[in-house]
Amino acid sequence: MTTCVRTVAFEGIEVTDIEVQVQLSPGLPAFVLVGLPDKAVAESRERVRAAIQSLGLALPAKRIVVNLAPADLAKEGSHFDLPIALGLLVAMGVLPEDATADWMAMGELSLDGRILPVSGVLPAAMGAAVRGLGLICPQACGIEARWAGDLPIVAPESLLSFLNHVKGTQVLARPEIVRGESPQPRIDMAQIKGQGSARRALEIAAAGGHNLLMSGPPGTGKSMLASALPGILPPMSAQEMLEASMIASIAGVLPEGGLMRRRPFRDPHHSASLAAMVGGGKRAKPGEISLAHQGVLFLDELPEFPRAVLEALRQPLETGTVSIARAQAHVTYPARFQLIAAMNPCRCGHLGDPALACSKAPRCGAEYQSRLSGPFLDRIDLMIEMPMIDTLEMLAKPEGESSATVAARVAAARMRQEARYRESPSIRINATADGRWLEQYATPDAGGQTLIDEAARKFRLSMRGYTRMLRVARTIADLEGSERVLRHHVAEALSYRSFVHGQHLQAA
Repeated sequence: MTTCVRTVAFEGIEVTDIEVQVQLSPGLPAFVLVGLPDKAVAESRERVRAAIQSLGLALPAKRIVVNLAPADLAKEGSHFDLPIALGLLVAMGVLPEDATADWMAMGELSLDGRILPVSGVLPAAMGAAVRGLGLICPQACGIEARWAGDLPIVAPESLLSFLNHVKGTQVLARPEIVRGESPQPRIDMAQIKGQGSARRALEIAAAGGHNLLMSGPPGTGKSMLASALPGILPPMSAQEMLEASMIASIAGVLPEGGLMRRRPFRDPHHSASLAAMVGGGKRAKPGEISLAHQGVLFLDELPEFPRAVLEALRQPLETGTVSIARAQAHVTYPARFQLIAAMNPCRCGHLGDPALACSKAPRCGAEYQSRLSGPFLDRIDLMIEMPMIDTLEMLAKPEGESSATVAARVAAARMRQEARYRESPSIRINATADGRWLEQYATPDAGGQTLIDEAARKFRLSMRGYTRMLRVARTIADLEGSERVLRHHVAEALSYRSFVHGQHLQAA
């Protein structure tokens, strides 16, 4: 007798149908698992055996063969435990044959029969909904599955509770969505005193989704400004929440009981490896740039990151996706993030200050900044220098505008962009606008065009740099409520692209 239970394997955030085929046949007692299982899947034999024994049952003294079809696709993860166990219970006659006919199952089993949470339940539930199936998943993942839509969901705590549910002695209610409150931002803009130009640049970055590089001595508030950015960004749309939540679900970091309600903010340490940043490893897991999808990636001490890591960001910054190529798989993850970076002007951090700079200045500054390649810097829209502020003078300053006030202006600018790009689903903000839209909506007036032409010749802007400068100018005009890009909008945009510590960081 052969029974079949449906489950899934993951390729990025996409799901692939897997059929768990269980056969009991005469012969020497054995439990054979085939279909390219990895170590975690192969070990499921012992977990399934113990979990079934916890029900007071014993595996039959027959040859048990479990095939994970298609057999040429590598299977990874512990979520195959539950479908294997259910297939065995059907083959043993404990469950009726139709108990799993229209269902997809996934979950890890403990030795005492409890069904433990697994990653990837949200994309699996969406796959089940598309296929017209229900989902059997761990109780702890039931609310996560509910966000996939109106599909049948059974979320038992253990194998025993599922058996009782099938027999009708226990009713497992459909999980209910819990709508929790969005977490408050860690830093409010009102807490940041001084640094008016940096606050302005951060507001422009938020309004248009632009990448930002802040350079300045230690203690000038670079990290505080970056931490305040999520508080002024507009809320995610339903589609954006779903995209970010699917990646978090695959990575196993989705908040319990719901979607990602606030835009992600990822701030990896500068010792992060290439695989940790872009994704990879044996299971090709999403990296920091994918976990920051629809949110913010903050790189502090930017030149301290390995050169290979920074260069690997160039393609995702342009395309919004990252492809991880392995010998056995080729996986693509979304990676549409906003890059916010901070750096010191040199290793000691006090370049230009005669009292504090080291003896190697200014050579040390040139060497330190040269760690950032021209093509990488060409993908950054805004570059600002943050000077050191006198501590006593800063303490005497009044508090600045709150995040709520700034967020209102950012939201108004974003609404103008949404209305402008409503005919192009792939473009939502100025940072992703292509040449056709920029030619139509970001062409400056005569004075602005003259200024940008002069700047392009003087600074030898690449075409990418020219385009990004136009995008910033369009965002500045949106914040001002102007339908046309004017000369002073172009002038302000140029001021954010040209110099860092008096040295032109020119793209190659």
